This record gives sequence, C-alpha cells and structure tokens, in this order.
Amino acid sequence: MKDRKFQKDSTDSSLRELLEQYLRYWYLFVLGVIIAFSIAYIYLRYSTSLYRTYATVIIKDDKSGSGLEMGAFTEVGGIFGKYRNSQIENELAIFKSKRIISEAIKELSLNVRYESIGTIKTTEIYERKPFTIQYLSFNDTLPNPVVPKLLVKIKSGTQFELESPASVKGIYNFGERVSLSFGDITVLPVFDIPNVFNNYIDKVVSVTYTPIETVASAYQRKINVVNEIKNSNVVNISMLSPVSKKTEDFINVLIDEYNNDAIADNNQVAQKTSNFIDSRLEIITRELDSVERSKEQFKSKNRLTNIESEAQLILSDVSEYNKRQLDVATQLELTNTMIDYMEQTSENDLLPANIGLDGDAIASSVKNYNDLILQRSRLLKNSTSKNPVVENVSNQIRDIRASILSSLQNTSNSLKISLRDLNYQESQLNSKIGQVPTKEKIYRGIERQQSIKEQLYLFLLQQREEASISLAITADKAKVVDNAFSSKIPVSPDPFLTYIGALLAGLLVPFLIIYGTIILNLKVSSRRELEKALPGIPIIGEIPRLKKRDPELIQHNDKSVLAESFRILRTNLQYLFVRKLEQSSNSHTIFVTSTVKGEGKTFIAFNLALTLALTGKRVVLVGADIRNPQLHRYLPEKYKSAKGLTEYIVDNTITVQDIAMKSESNDNLKIVVSGTIPPNPAEILMEERTGAFFRELNDNFDYVIVDTAPSMLVTDTILINKFADILLYTVRAGFTDKRLLEFPADAIEDGRLANVALILNSVSMSNFSYGNKYGYTYSNEKIPFYKRLFRR
Repeated sequence: MKDRKFQKDSTDSSLRELLEQYLRYWYLFVLGVIIAFSIAYIYLRYSTSLYRTYATVIIKDDKSGSGLEMGAFTEVGGIFGKYRNSQIENELAIFKSKRIISEAIKELSLNVRYESIGTIKTTEIYERKPFTIQYLSFNDTLPNPVVPKLLVKIKSGTQFELESPASVKGIYNFGERVSLSFGDITVLPVFDIPNVFNNYIDKVVSVTYTPIETVASAYQRKINVVNEIKNSNVVNISMLSPVSKKTEDFINVLIDEYNNDAIADNNQVAQKTSNFIDSRLEIITRELDSVERSKEQFKSKNRLTNIESEAQLILSDVSEYNKRQLDVATQLELTNTMIDYMEQTSENDLLPANIGLDGDAIASSVKNYNDLILQRSRLLKNSTSKNPVVENVSNQIRDIRASILSSLQNTSNSLKISLRDLNYQESQLNSKIGQVPTKEKIYRGIERQQSIKEQLYLFLLQQREEASISLAITADKAKVVDNAFSSKIPVSPDPFLTYIGALLAGLLVPFLIIYGTIILNLKVSSRRELEKALPGIPIIGEIPRLKKRDPELIQHNDKSVLAESFRILRTNLQYLFVRKLEQSSNSHTIFVTSTVKGEGKTFIAFNLALTLALTGKRVVLVGADIRNPQLHRYLPEKYKSAKGLTEYIVDNTITVQDIAMKSESNDNLKIVVSGTIPPNPAEILMEERTGAFFRELNDNFDYVIVDTAPSMLVTDTILINKFADILLYTVRAGFTDKRLLEFPADAIEDGRLANVALILNSVSMSNFSYGNKYGYTYSNEKIPFYKRLFRR
C-alpha cells in the first residue's frame, strides 16, 4: 500500500516538475500568443477573401424520360446500360472542357484583369471599372509576343497616363489608338456608373492581359462540376473566387455556352434528316411522275374509262388484300432504302431518324445511334481517339449500327415473305376474275404503283415538315434550377480557424523552443537534476547566480540573497558535522573542490570562510591549488608575493604563524596563500609536512577552509582528501556538463573521495529548490514585482 502511494506521489511529482519546466517561461507563451494573434490579424486584414459561388442545373435526358424507349433498347441489346450510366460523366466532362470555358471567358473578356493598386493591398476591379482597354492588334513579328502589365492613371475626363515596362510613360487621349511594342490598344472611359470615373482620377489602375488559353486552364482547375445525387441528372457547379460577381457571371455564361453547344449538336441531326428526306422526295417525285404518265398513256391507248360492273363484287374482296399489299410494299421500300443508305455510309455518319418505319425498336436504335455519334464528336474536340471514354463510345456505336442493320435485314426478309403470301392470295382471286380483260389488270397494276408512290410522297412531305419544326425549336439541354449565387461570408480565410491556428502556433512555438532547449541542454541547471545524477549525496547549499554589478564577497551586516545563501550553507554544515563526525572536535577541516576549472570553488571557499568568521570563530582560508592559484583574485596585491603552502612544505623552519596573514575583510579570518608554483605539485603534497600543516592549523583555528585543485584534472585533491572532515564538491549551474558528474560518482564509489557534500553554485532564481526562492526576499530589501516575476 505504501509502495503504491509512493509510486503515485512520484508520478505526480514528475508531472509537476515537467509542468514547472514550461510554466516558468509563461511570459514566452503569452508573448507567443500575442505575436501570433497580431500576425493573424494582419493576415486577415490584408489577405484576399475568397467567396464560393454555386449553381445547380438538371441535364435533360430524353432517354430517361420514356421507359418504353429504354425497354426497346434493352430488347435490341444490353450495351445501353453502360451508356446511360456514363452519359452524365460525359456531360460533366463537356462542362469542364477548355473549349466551353474558353467561350465563356471570351464572352465576358475575363482574360483582361483590372486591379486598383493600394498602399499595401491590390484589389481587383470587375463591376465598377473606370475604363476598358481594347487590344486591337498584336505584333506578329515577335516570336513569342508577351503582353506586359499596363499602369493607367486617369488625368482628366479626356486624358490618361499610360506606363508600361516595355515603353516610355506617356499621356494619351481616351479613344485614341495607342501603339505599343506588343501591338495596338485603345482606352475607352466608362461613364455608365455615376462617380466611378471621377473616384479614380490620379489613381493607378493595373491592367493585365492573359491569353485565353492560359485563363481557361486556370478556370478549368478551379471550377468544380459534380453529380452529387446518385442516379440523378442534377449537376452542382461551384467555384472559389475573390470577386463573387465575376464568378456568378462566368458560371451563368458557362451554362449558356453549354446549352448553345448542345443545341448545335441537335441541329446537326435535324439538318441531316432534312437533307435525306429532300433527296428521297426528288426520287419519289420522278417515279410518281413516271407512273402517272404511264397511266395516262395506257388509258389513252386502250380507251379505258370504267371497270366492268361484273368485276365489282370480286374486286371488293380483293380490296383488302390490295390495302395490305400497299402497306407491306411501302414498309419494304423504306426498309430497303434505309439498308442501302447504311451500306453506302460509314459508321461516323448520322442516320436519318423518323422516316416512317413501323416499330419503336429501330427508331429508338437510330436515335441513340445519332446521340452516340454526337457524343463522340464532342469528346474528340477535347481528347484523342485513344481516350478510354471515346473507345467505349466507339464500341457502342459499332454494336448499335450492327444491331440496326441486322434488324432492318430481318424486317426486309419478313416483309418479302408477307408480300409473297399476299401476292399468292391475290393470284388466287385473280383466277376467279379471269374474264376481266387483260388490259384492266394492267391498268390496276399501274394504279397500284401510283397509289404507293403517292402515299410515300405524302409521308415524306410530312416528315420534312417535322424535321423543319425540330430544327426551328431550340430547347436548352441544361435546365437551370438555381442561377449562380455566392456566399455572403468569405469561405477563406476563416477568421475563427485563423485565430485558433494562431493560438495553437503561439503556444506551440514557445513550447518547441523550450523543449528543444531542455533536450539540447547538457548542463546542470537545478537541484533536482543534481539529485538524480548523484543520489545519496547530500546537497547542503545552493548559491544564487550573481549579476554583473553584484559584489562577489559577503560584506559586514550583509542582507543580500548571496549572504543568506551562505548562512544557510553554514547552518547545514553544522548539522552535517554532527551526523558525519563520530567524535566531537574543536576544529573542522573543510575542503572545497570541483570537477573542472571555472565552477566557482574559490568563490565558495572565500565566502564560506567569511560567513564562518562572522560568527566569531577563528577561521583560516588555505589556497591549496598550487598549480593554478585563484585565491589572489579576491586579495590585495601584497598577498601575491607572500609565502604560502608551498614554502611551508619545502622549508621546515616555517610555521603556520609565519604564513597566515590577517584578512582585511574580517579580523577573525586568516589567509594562507598557495605560495610559489612548484614544478612537481603532486610530489610536494605527498610530503609529510603536508599532514603537519593541517594538524598545526587544527590546533590554532576552529575552521580550516581549503581551496583545492579541480579533482578530475589533477590528482592533488585526491592526495590530500584524507585530511578533510568534509569535502564540499562544487557544481556550477549552467556550466557543469551533466556527463562530468560521472567522475565524482565513480570517485566516491571507489573511495578516492570521502565525506562528500554537494554545493550547487550560480543557480538561477527560477531553479531554486523549495523555499529558497521565496525566503530570500524575507528582509527589508525591496525587489520590484516585475523583477520577481521575470527572474530566472
């Protein structure tokens, strides 16, 4: 149970420490959010807003309007299902074709762009243009003529200033033909909208000409034409643009151009049918005239006026057969004519429709065949014959043509059999009227031929009128459900999403910076990091980081943060002596060392000696770093030439009293400098006089503070470590590499260093442990709020 509680507390503590690493830099997050919001505001203020324009149309489909026609198609063959399913996709491809889009762009002159040049932002002008530029001609002598951007400034109601990168600035009159390097233009003022022209006087308007093909390609990428409702002919058209009125006009004109293109295709079929009927009328007219002349000549030659009354009864019986023969012969003639026409034309030609053949199957097949021919023609305008869609339509055309020809041939054979049966029955009746004169039989045959030709002639006249009516009627293929309309609120940029993104970026960027700093930071920065690296070793003091103007040494009656931190160190040392020393002693020897140079061991030793001296105890500060003495940095010039530790060890006649000098900072403090730098410092420290030196100091002083050499760089400290009661190991925050802490850990484990306690030097205020960061302000010293807020 205790283990689980400890685990939970440890997890909470780790999470709290992790949060504190970031929350101490809260002002960076606030600053990041403010900067991000400012950038977002500027972006929203000066970015170009985009509006979405919508339109909805229904593609009319004659085939889907009649279930009977589709049933007839199903009987002819099963290939029309694919055609029906792919038809709407084909229409969408036509809507987005560059050819249709180019026609709409040309109709609205959208390849000429007018922009008002502002101080920061350039705005496009569409409806309220003060003038228009007509590009009259282009210079054909140039290999690749490029039309530069024109800058026009209206000077008055009759003149304007024109500037182009390829020509010299000049003033011209409105309506005047202006010759430039790329061609000729003319500028025409627009006075239709009141005050618009006057508002642009002395303002610069940029005019850009772009080839229609380039603009069409750009619009082709931007426009969205989709069939969102499955199994329907509803088409939704949408587009994003900064000028909503411009996009509305473009989509409306695009629908008109699509309808005009579809009407032109339908007129091709009607015109083809009309031409076919006219050619057949010429032939039937000649044949009918020939039959009428034969009848006239026969009657005149044989003096015939009426049929004998005795044949009336038989003839009445035969009349029904004659009528049936007439119908069958007419259908056979039309069928053979259609077969001849199909055999003489290729599969790329349209077939005549509605010529009078009985049966809905063939008529429906011809109509769908013509639709596929027109569909393939439109697809070939925007693609090649290798396109899968074109190949699919071509396969359907071949299948339908073969099906139509087969149906016509079957119909012809059936009609021939029917006609043969009728002729046989007629011959039976004719045998009964054998008494009828042969001339009358011949006359009857002539009349029958005349009747057939007359009926066919009248039928073709009727079909020609229907074709003419179809040619005159121009119904739109795309029925407009909703004309183009635009959203009132910009689609992009979205202010809400922009500010949300700015908030996230404002928090994320400082987080990443702090995270990167933490990850890349290899220096010790806080007590917690030191405890993790060297567990089990007590940390008895944290010394704050000094500012440039702060004094490095503690003064008398000093109430600074530095002085308080050394007083806490002094107190912790007292408890440490009680815990670590088995026997009470009147004198304590304290060694101060570090891993490498620059960690502040001399600074710690000097200030610790001063702090202990303030209690009235006798304190001596020894400079035991005889290789690179640093104690003289805090001493007057006269101490540098004084005798010290080296002379004591080498000269047996010298005593501690001879080399211990009184400190000017405190009467209770004596100082022993390192002395002359010897050539063999390690061997010097191994002399027996070294032990005698420390014993003599212990006899004369209450505290012996020894500033030793860095432990990892030289062996000096390890050699004399046995004389120390406590070894204060200095680690400097923001300076000591975490990897260097492996050395004291190994040295303590091996026994080379004993009785070690840690001191963390140069700690920022934000990294102080528990109460230190608050307790140091418990004095009369007033620290401004903003300094305490941002201190580190």
